[in-house]
Amino acid sequence: MTELPKTCLPDWELAELPEPAPLSWRHWTKFIGPGIVMMGIQIGGGEWLLGPEITAKYGGGLMWIATIAIVLQVFYNIECGRYALYCGEPIFTGFMRTKPGPGFWMSAVLTLNLAALIPGLSTHGAAMLTALWLDRPPTESDRGMVTVLAYVLLFAVALPVLVGGKVYNMLQAIMTAKVAVVLSFCLIVGLLWVSPANWFNVFSGFLKFGTVPTIGPDGHETTINVFRHFHESGEWPLIALGNIAVLGAFAGYAGGGGLANATYSNFVRDKGWGMGSQVGAIPSAVGGRSISLSHLGKVFAINEENLRRWRGWWRYILMDQVVVWAPGCFMGMALPALLSLQFAEHSALAGQKLDWAQALITADGIRHAPQLGASLSHALWVVTVLVGLCVMLPSQMSIVDDFSRRWTDILWSGSSSIRDSLSGNQVKRVYYRILGSFVLWSVAMTYVFSTYGTPKLMTLVIANLNNLAIGLTALHLWWINRTLLPRELQPRWYSQVGVILCGVFYLGLAGLVFINKQLPVLRELLGA
Repeated sequence: MTELPKTCLPDWELAELPEPAPLSWRHWTKFIGPGIVMMGIQIGGGEWLLGPEITAKYGGGLMWIATIAIVLQVFYNIECGRYALYCGEPIFTGFMRTKPGPGFWMSAVLTLNLAALIPGLSTHGAAMLTALWLDRPPTESDRGMVTVLAYVLLFAVALPVLVGGKVYNMLQAIMTAKVAVVLSFCLIVGLLWVSPANWFNVFSGFLKFGTVPTIGPDGHETTINVFRHFHESGEWPLIALGNIAVLGAFAGYAGGGGLANATYSNFVRDKGWGMGSQVGAIPSAVGGRSISLSHLGKVFAINEENLRRWRGWWRYILMDQVVVWAPGCFMGMALPALLSLQFAEHSALAGQKLDWAQALITADGIRHAPQLGASLSHALWVVTVLVGLCVMLPSQMSIVDDFSRRWTDILWSGSSSIRDSLSGNQVKRVYYRILGSFVLWSVAMTYVFSTYGTPKLMTLVIANLNNLAIGLTALHLWWINRTLLPRELQPRWYSQVGVILCGVFYLGLAGLVFINKQLPVLRELLGA
């Protein structure tokens, strides 16, 4: 008899671990799973918004930050997948199984989830749609049009998740198409019009560990490698931290970041991997009548046969993360950076105060690129803006789903009244009510930031809050998999080191941003 740990939620039920289908390159479609959904979600703000700003100032020298971020997130994602494979629960339910209990962790996740309450990408998408309509980048006089379109897009991006049988099925279809369109476009433009020097600049940047911004002799920011500088001079250089919020945001958007990575466990369950097939999925409003979701997970007995099956499912997680997600994230960071490095210098928008222009710098640079003829540059301007919409809108849709999914799972498992009153197929009542409320909230936040803030501010706030969230949850995730999972399924030492380092890295970034940006403001407010 398998002895299950006592937690702050009702015990898991025992069920049979299904037999995994063998993985082979002939059946490559089996590789299309949670990893490509996550990749599609995460090709967004960091690459399209912050890429032009980072590469314009530092070239490819800081891409090594993305290397560290993506590698550490692989460990984080794998550990989320480990938990979901074992019990079919998302890791958010795992959080609530630990002390002090569901009420405390609901409050904690809500605090860490504040970034999701700021809808930045739809506003940038509205600026792109306005640019298509006007055939030029919008100016301050077009703010009203951008704001109205931002409201419209917030409602529009919620529509696709109404159909598909499982909500996950629609996400997988849209994100697979997004990845194919965006990366193919960037690759084609890169091969045809980006110089070999810029290719080398970007891809070598992934390995330039220790390159940091500093103030040069002329008073302008440049980059320097701290290790080479110490070797040559015997002292560490003075790092320029004026742009630490932008650099923190760059790391926050590299790969995934925040609680979005934890949603990998939800997707593993909804895909039906491991014990997820025994638990169910969130059904869509249309076509999901026969799909239901258990309130709590189910686990399997530890024996030789189930351990053999476990190893088969574990190969799915490794293939999904190491072969699909991680390389895709590197390409998702590198290819848009190529375009911005090649074309951003030609943009009339660079350095403007109008922050929503950030999403249009690369497209505007292509529009004014001297090496392209007038007809070709105009055609590529239109296509680049359309591809930008393919970046922003699916990612905003995923944020709407991610928030709704996360809180549906938290309430579905953590609330005893919901567990007692709603049956498996009624989970969509919770999901779509949360989704509707979130869309209305996002409309209100769009008004607030459009009136009193800027889209760029939205992006920076979101990314740096995400760093705090992934840092804290990485350490909690390590604890859960070390204590709730059977000894035979617990992570090996290198996986534990990886997820702990993930927590330390992102908490360190969040701390640097707080010390250099928020703390001086607090001191000024307190009169210190």
